[in-house]
Amino acid sequence: MILITGGRGAVATHLLTLLREHGTPVRVASSAPGELDLPEDVPSVALDLTDPATFPAALAGVTSVFLYATADHITEFADRAAEAGVDHIVLLSSSSVLGPDPEDDLLAKSHLDVEKALLASPVATTILRPGAFAGNAGGWAWSIASGTPVSLPFPGAYAEPVHEKDVAEAAFSALTDPRHRGGRFTLTGPATMTFTEQIDQLAAVIGRPIATKRVTPEEWKSEMAAYVPGPYADALLNWWQSNDGKPGEPTGGVEDLTGHPARAFATWVADHAADFTR
Repeated sequence: MILITGGRGAVATHLLTLLREHGTPVRVASSAPGELDLPEDVPSVALDLTDPATFPAALAGVTSVFLYATADHITEFADRAAEAGVDHIVLLSSSSVLGPDPEDDLLAKSHLDVEKALLASPVATTILRPGAFAGNAGGWAWSIASGTPVSLPFPGAYAEPVHEKDVAEAAFSALTDPRHRGGRFTLTGPATMTFTEQIDQLAAVIGRPIATKRVTPEEWKSEMAAYVPGPYADALLNWWQSNDGKPGEPTGGVEDLTGHPARAFATWVADHAADFTR
């Protein structure tokens, strides 16, 4: 039995489809299992990773876990997993842990703390470290659909956006192919792109121009205050600034795990075009 945490997420949703097609017994966990939209043959379970009291029931009978975790109580989770007989955890971490000062970076440190706790446990751990998700562009959907200019504090910041389907397929391979057990994989899309280039590809797919406006970091924080807490907004801005005008290096992590090249950002845009035109 494989336990999928973060059951409402895009990666978990695609991973569930792959595991069911493979005939693998699977259970989906969420802090609000009643809100999950699952096939009738897939059981759900309550799991709040900030509440250790929910761990035993969620882990009962489980052999492998796909885990998207915060650092809260991660040591207790690893201990309960080992006691339950779990022998493999595939962790969805972040490539931010590979930055120059992850201990001082709010976004990186939470992932790094989870990695350290799992690697100190007796449970075999495979770590997936995606960079920027292509799905982050979904944050522009309302502005684009409504004709409002997209606010960009660092339009020249580079990223290597990775499709959530590639991350799900990488997780599927890590869970089902013993050759990958215990590995560390950095997952990116196939190309390094600025935010401006991403906007240009979106415009080409939806067939109309997309207006943008250059804003200061402070203006962006003010616009996003209702959605992104201040410390996380600062961490994002620092990350974008550190990549402003500096192309990144795509990795072969997706192909190493899945056997196929990573999907292009344009593919993600085509898959989600309706989100930008409603």
